[in-house]
Amino acid sequence: MATTDGNVRVHRHTELLDWFGRRQRDLPWRRTRDPWAVLVSELMLQQTQVSRVLPKYEAFLGRWPTVASCAAAPLGEVVTAWAGLGYNRRAVNLHRCAQQVVAEHAGRLPEDLGALMALPGIGPYTARAILAFAFESDEDGVLDTNAARVLARWSARTLGPKEAQELADRSVAPSAGWAWNQAMLDLGATVCIPRTPRCDECPVASWCGWHSAGLLAPDPAVGSAGASTGQSVFAGSDRQGRGRLVDALRLAPVSAANLAAAMGWPDDADRARRVALTVVADGLAAVDDLGTHHLPT
Repeated sequence: MATTDGNVRVHRHTELLDWFGRRQRDLPWRRTRDPWAVLVSELMLQQTQVSRVLPKYEAFLGRWPTVASCAAAPLGEVVTAWAGLGYNRRAVNLHRCAQQVVAEHAGRLPEDLGALMALPGIGPYTARAILAFAFESDEDGVLDTNAARVLARWSARTLGPKEAQELADRSVAPSAGWAWNQAMLDLGATVCIPRTPRCDECPVASWCGWHSAGLLAPDPAVGSAGASTGQSVFAGSDRQGRGRLVDALRLAPVSAANLAAAMGWPDDADRARRVALTVVADGLAAVDDLGTHHLPT
């Protein structure tokens, strides 16, 4: 991909953009350039399947269509609306972000990488996604796990974090930043998939270094910056107990006597108390003097 031949590079851009024009997925967050809507979609999509996000995204924006409306809502209501998406800290971060944007940016997400990354819950990927998908930047490559996998395979080697981001930025098609970045995400999500890439369906397989080398092991995407390495086992984990507690709190407060049972560990009260402390520390719950947990206000 790192060619110095301008004509070849333009040709490559054209091939992928033409493919995207024919094959792009119709997703509601692609029909807007509203920075708030883009932010909501990006936080919801982190480690969560598109099929689970679709109904939640539209319902959330129907209830809180602006930064200011979310900032003014009780945090507990935002956490409740997040049910079914998992990784509930994202709801807290989104609410805190909305409040900070109202306080520091008059309710408008900034069009600046550094200012975006200074907001709660917004890291390098999310900041660049907002710049590319809301502000249509042509200078920012969106490096999620799908795009990172594609770039590593194009390069036929694993990439370090700085190198991967620089390559993503350099690869963006001129005057087509929105479409290019969406095309990269779609290519990685539907064709250049982790275990069995569908090279026969790839519009740019002819200039993929790993494909040209015969897909020799090891896969350069494994261990490359930004490419997913899989998640730890969820069943029986502290994460599962945290999720169970938040789900229970969405229905009603949980007393100290019922805490362990609500978290799925009726015979391990010490573990329940320990993990519950992390839920409180993350802002997902509050606890009163009697040890009763409830959603934050």
